[in-house]
Parts: sequence; structure tokens; C-alpha cells
Amino acid sequence: MLKGIDNRLNAEVLGCLRAMGHGDVLIIADTNFPSDSVARATVTGQLLRMENLTAAQAVQAVLSVFPLDTFVDDFAGRMEIVGDARSIPPVQAEVQAEIDAAEGRARPMVSIERFAFYDIARKAYAVIQTGERRFYGCFMLRKGVIGPEE
Repeated sequence: MLKGIDNRLNAEVLGCLRAMGHGDVLIIADTNFPSDSVARATVTGQLLRMENLTAAQAVQAVLSVFPLDTFVDDFAGRMEIVGDARSIPPVQAEVQAEIDAAEGRARPMVSIERFAFYDIARKAYAVIQTGERRFYGCFMLRKGVIGPEE
């Protein structure tokens, strides 16, 4: 155990988050996402797991140590619902609330079409599979920077 580190962050996830640089993309995926096969194409080449957590719980833990990019509009994204791109299911609203809480203000995620999301995921730094069983619990987070004063 480490003092001040969210205990939901395992050693593999922490190591990955630390190694990522500004602009690198992290995917938080639900249990139905093809996480293992997609993760093989990422920079890390291996799947990371936070299996006993919902998507919102995983995002909350990640954002406790992970700065979101402030230089781009697509700092975070959600997989669109097929045939209803504007709909925001509860799982996505919960993650949006965690992002807003971590940022201290409203910062809406961008919407990403399903197959475009898969393409982004394959080019990502890493994929973390959660225990989220609700559909469309898949998210993209882009790493920001920590300034010299922080």
C-alpha cells in the first residue's frame, strides 16, 4: 500500500499511467469491449485490468493521479450509441460526473462513433478493462501535463 494513492489502482495500472506522456490516449473499457485483442495493438501491447470496478469507479481512481489534456477538445470521449449518437446512458453520465469533479468544472466529453472508437483504441497507449457490464461503458482519456508549480 502507498499513502495517498487510491487503492483501486494496481501496480500495473500505476506503472502505465506514470509512463504515459502528454497527449497519449488511455482507453477505459467495459466487459463487452474486445479489450484483449485491441490491447495487443496498443503501445503497451497488453491488457490492464480493473475488474471489480464500474467504469465510473475506474475513471475516478485514474483521474486521482492522471491529468487530462487542456490543449485539445478531445481530452475525453465516449463511445456513441449506435443509431442514437446524442443519447447519454447512465453509465456515461456517471463518468461525465467523475470528469467534472476531477476538473472542478464541467468539461463535456466528445462523442465518438463506435468503429472510430475501435480505431482510436488500437492506436492508444493502453486499454484498461473494467468490470462494467452496462453497454457503452467505453471511454477515451487523453493525458495532459502537470505544471512546474504543481
